[in-house]
Amino acid sequence: MSSLASKQGPRYRHASGEEEPYETIAVEKLTPIIGAEISGVDLGRLVSEQGSNRQMDEIHRALAENSVIFFRDQAITPAQHLAFGRKFGDLHVHPAAPHEGDDPALMKIYADKDSPRANGEGWHTDVSCDVEPPMGSILYIKQCPPRGGDTLFASMYAAYESLSDRMKAYLDGLIALHDGEPAYRGLYANMGVADRPTYPRAEHPVVRTHPVTGRKALYVNRGFTSHIIGLPRDESDAVLAYLYQHCENPLFQCRFRWTENAIAFWDNRCTQHRAMWDYWPHTRSGTRVTVKGERPV
Repeated sequence: MSSLASKQGPRYRHASGEEEPYETIAVEKLTPIIGAEISGVDLGRLVSEQGSNRQMDEIHRALAENSVIFFRDQAITPAQHLAFGRKFGDLHVHPAAPHEGDDPALMKIYADKDSPRANGEGWHTDVSCDVEPPMGSILYIKQCPPRGGDTLFASMYAAYESLSDRMKAYLDGLIALHDGEPAYRGLYANMGVADRPTYPRAEHPVVRTHPVTGRKALYVNRGFTSHIIGLPRDESDAVLAYLYQHCENPLFQCRFRWTENAIAFWDNRCTQHRAMWDYWPHTRSGTRVTVKGERPV
């Protein structure tokens, strides 16, 4: 773990070499590799232009440094949820999922005793089948089960950096196809959502470079990656099976236990996540706002 922690990307540091402290928020890391809980901020107030630009800058910094950040006890409205997302860019509309209210950018998250499945049960990166996959997702859970329902997050920086130099050289320049068709067709039928004629698919590098931190991250996932282009299918299947297992190593992970009115904001460009559906027959519900991203390079 210490070798991975020492490879964490660009930091804000004093001339003395010490990490610059935060001034307007408190940041408590979940692990040295990934995840931090943020306190000392009222997001509803912040997006209503009564908060400071400095505080928003430090939230941007905390996300860049920790890949996923968490806020508890945030009583925000749908409009404030959307407004917080827009502080990070234009909003992304999910190609398949239902939305809450009139704005299609406010995705509905819901599972109860009658649901055949829950959102995000397997390890994945959100909508990696898009040509320009989302930059990040902001999930607000308003009702959570009394036990269970945690979400796991994994650092794809750590997954890449722990590979051997020989494997890194092998993966360099490889391109994989990400396909939404097998993932999305029929997925939301129980919520009354009709299938679309087609779902997105796109080709992305197996290793991508983060546009903000400049760090490299693995960018394949069980949810959407079909195969590596240009390799025999059996070789592609074998390489992807190894990478999936490697990406899901608990050493690269943090785990968030939800409480009502908590928010998770993950950087989709350098993380994977998995929602645990271990709370049946209880209900878990909320909304998600997703920020548009750029084509991976």
